[in-house]
Amino acid sequence: MAEDGPTLYVAAERAGVDLYYEAAVAGAIPLLRPMRESLAGDDVRRVLGIVNGTTNYVLDKMDSTGAGFAEAVEQAQSLGYAEADPTADIEGFDAAAKAAILASLAFHTRVAAQDVYREGITEVSAADVAAAAGMGRVVKLLAICELADGPAPAAGSVGASTGHSTGKGTGNGLRGVSVRVHPAMIPRTHPLAGVREAFNAVFVEADAAGQLMFYGPGAGGDPTASAVLGDVVAVARHRIVGGLGPRESTYADLPVLPMGRAITRYYINLDVVDRPGVLAAVATEFARHEVSIQQVRQSIEADLERLGDEEPGAELVIVTHAAPDAALSATVAALVELDVVRGVTSVMRVEGE
Repeated sequence: MAEDGPTLYVAAERAGVDLYYEAAVAGAIPLLRPMRESLAGDDVRRVLGIVNGTTNYVLDKMDSTGAGFAEAVEQAQSLGYAEADPTADIEGFDAAAKAAILASLAFHTRVAAQDVYREGITEVSAADVAAAAGMGRVVKLLAICELADGPAPAAGSVGASTGHSTGKGTGNGLRGVSVRVHPAMIPRTHPLAGVREAFNAVFVEADAAGQLMFYGPGAGGDPTASAVLGDVVAVARHRIVGGLGPRESTYADLPVLPMGRAITRYYINLDVVDRPGVLAAVATEFARHEVSIQQVRQSIEADLERLGDEEPGAELVIVTHAAPDAALSATVAALVELDVVRGVTSVMRVEGE
């Protein structure tokens, strides 16, 4: 559906048959039909959720047991939550395809998997998970689909940030759709933070309906069979009493915006030298790219013996306020070039606040 949905819709239309695919996203959770039918009279603004059970299991085990990434993946494989080759899950391909389907339904716009900005969880370390815990947060792989407004970045400024998929955009300030999949830190008080093991959960935010949450098993033989059988029953009813299910809805036809237009926040962990003026130099780069800093934490390296003749260092942790991803990405690139920065240890987006 994510790759050839429009072709399948056309084929169904020509043949005069139904096209149902509830099991394509979130397994047994009744999600696609409510979005296609129950919310047809509402304006959906945002869809945020955990749509891949394998990655959620891995990140949950890293958070609850302190396991490393490789160890958590092995646990998932031993329990049947992950394939022998888990690439489609841990690299975010599966979640990106599901995000494309959700965005297409939510915003009445054709969105394909290649339009979705994608990052997997292979770079998430035990240190990242521990750092999130220290700030009262947890790491989750999120699918985020939202309407975006406002002017595009000025030509020659910070542009669109790079990623596995760039998407398409109009380059102007018109309204568009932002669709992305990536790991993010969210507060432990957020409902999605409590989604454990291989479960899925999706938030839908609409003008009239407000916030809706769909939660349940997102994979597995029995849950998937439940969703498939529900579709079969719906088709059978139409065969008996007449009529057809919903057709493809693409009347909005909004542009899919590049990742650089997405509004988000960054957690940045820097390895810096321990000398006066470092924080000022770092803050200057943030100001130059019009990114505001929300939180700063600094700790001095305790193990000076391992440094030998090197200049003593410090860990500098920064959490930003919301800004365009392009500006945040450009800020990180500029920080790498500072002579007071020995390296960027970790970068992760912050959502849910």
